[in-house]
Amino acid sequence: MNLMPLYDRLIIEEIKEETTAGGIVLTVDAQDKSTRAKVLAAGPGRINEDGKLIPLNVKAGDTVVFLGGYGTLREKLDDVEVLIISEVDVLAIVKEK
Repeated sequence: MNLMPLYDRLIIEEIKEETTAGGIVLTVDAQDKSTRAKVLAAGPGRINEDGKLIPLNVKAGDTVVFLGGYGTLREKLDDVEVLIISEVDVLAIVKEK
């Protein structure tokens, strides 16, 4: 990847599922509102008021639920559309069973 996030930024790729866990087929409109993504890269962390680096809770490879919208930057990278978001926009990390 030729893109490295700085500070508390993440580079993520949205996960577009065509069916739900119950087998319901989603329409294109519903797929566009995906809030799950795979973290492709994570910055080193944020700097607090004392100048200390606070590492991120999220790392590359995690699947996350995120809050899209304002502050989300869409970028095309190697024919793949990725999003650049701040860690504060991550609502949860999806844990595998």
